[in-house]
Amino acid sequence: MKRNIAILGSTGSIGTQALKVISSHSDRFEVYALVANNKVDLLIEQARAYLPEVVVIANESKYKQLKDALSDLPIKVWCGSRAIEQVVQDGPLDMVLAAMVGFSGLQPTINAIKAGKMVALANKETLVVAGELVTSLALKHKTPILPVDSEHSAIFQCLNGEGDNKIEKIWLTASGGPFRTLSKEQLRHVTRREALAHPNWNMGEKVTIDSSTLINKGFEMIEAKWLFGVEPAQIEVLVHPQSIIHSMVQFEDHSVIAQLGEPDMRTPIQYAFSYPDRLKSDVKPLNFLELPQMTFEAPDTERFPGLLYAYEAIAAGGNMPCILNAANEVAVELFLQEKIGYMQMSRLIERTMQIASFVQSPSLDDYLHTDAEARRIARDQIVEFIN
Repeated sequence: MKRNIAILGSTGSIGTQALKVISSHSDRFEVYALVANNKVDLLIEQARAYLPEVVVIANESKYKQLKDALSDLPIKVWCGSRAIEQVVQDGPLDMVLAAMVGFSGLQPTINAIKAGKMVALANKETLVVAGELVTSLALKHKTPILPVDSEHSAIFQCLNGEGDNKIEKIWLTASGGPFRTLSKEQLRHVTRREALAHPNWNMGEKVTIDSSTLINKGFEMIEAKWLFGVEPAQIEVLVHPQSIIHSMVQFEDHSVIAQLGEPDMRTPIQYAFSYPDRLKSDVKPLNFLELPQMTFEAPDTERFPGLLYAYEAIAAGGNMPCILNAANEVAVELFLQEKIGYMQMSRLIERTMQIASFVQSPSLDDYLHTDAEARRIARDQIVEFIN
């Protein structure tokens, strides 16, 4: 039987590549629902190509355009955040690809877990913000969470068949982004266009900026803690500019298992969709005789303090990772709008973490309140930067 999949964030980088995977294996997968935020024209194009049961646009002002464009097709057309939270619970649905960017992916993922739907998780902020809550719900409802991030997919693959063998260390690899060799002074003058030019990966704007500041790797460290039940001290970030080794696991006998491949997100997406099966892929295979020299170096947390903030946030626990995430989302948004400079993003995040209210044992309502408060505090910092 085909696996019915809802794609949350279908018009983004992960969503569009997921649809390519589905097209390559239309005998195994079927699109049940497509969900997008703003890109209504592309959503219309996708709906006509894949004929899902349901299409949802988060931006309610685009609803009429979407509904009118699909009026000749037997597709349900919904809008708004409530509709997104509802569609992930639909009966015929087997799997939800959670690829919405940022905090907005939290509630739909929780609803999918409660409904017993498999979750292919590409939204790392869900576990950054509320990892303890989400993983406990997954255990309670016996709902598998399959990682889609290339690094976490790599770790997941390295652990297959290892049973209860003790993990000594996880090596979380990072490309280092486009600015790993720049000085602090040079980083102050980085432009929006330069920051969006990632050397290896094709990603959306927000994730590309996060990758350049290394805070993305901090988020992935937090995500790995919750996915694989390890402590932050067991997770070491290793800059690997060639992005061939996607991550490694070291066991207590000091054996290291690594997962290698071309830097193409279709590989981890397909593995999450087909798990436990491996399917034929359109991704180019590695040719080891043509590979560049593979190099490794330690991350520089003085020039890129975002990684350090993530370790500090998870050490504090409670709602601190939620504060970190909210501050970062605002900082990236302001940088992309060219309202603050590249290095000012880290200052804004640090100040917000110092000011926002700390809650040791947060509930879902606490996370929602924290997110709103931290965003307000972060936006208030603009005045200081301008003056």
